[in-house]
Amino acid sequence: MMRCVIDTNVFVSAAVFSPSVPRQAVSKALRGDLVLCSENTMDELKEVLFRSKFDRYVSREERILFLAQLGSVAEFVPIIQVIRECRDSNDDKFLEVALNGRADAIITGGADLLEMHPRREIAIRSPAEYLGR
Repeated sequence: MMRCVIDTNVFVSAAVFSPSVPRQAVSKALRGDLVLCSENTMDELKEVLFRSKFDRYVSREERILFLAQLGSVAEFVPIIQVIRECRDSNDDKFLEVALNGRADAIITGGADLLEMHPRREIAIRSPAEYLGR
């Protein structure tokens, strides 16, 4: 079982666009691996997922259910070691979860994080790369 952190952009794509590579990657991670998150990453996901621009793609109820299911299976990691290493400071929270939670991988669609692969022995992969591992 792999310990993985999933970036907000992958979760949002998975929730909003059902027949997608991010959806397949999130489903695979939730079925067979351990998904790690923190209060910060979950708060960001909630904020982004409930933006009105997504209303036409997925109902509010489906987004609530998605978050509830995620919250019931994800392992929340306390952030003890604070990280400031990413070019985009908004990405630091994902590296923090990965390092504090002893993750094997970060799954992201963000170019800034992908360019850091590998970082401190943590693989940083796109959803497609994760599916092909």
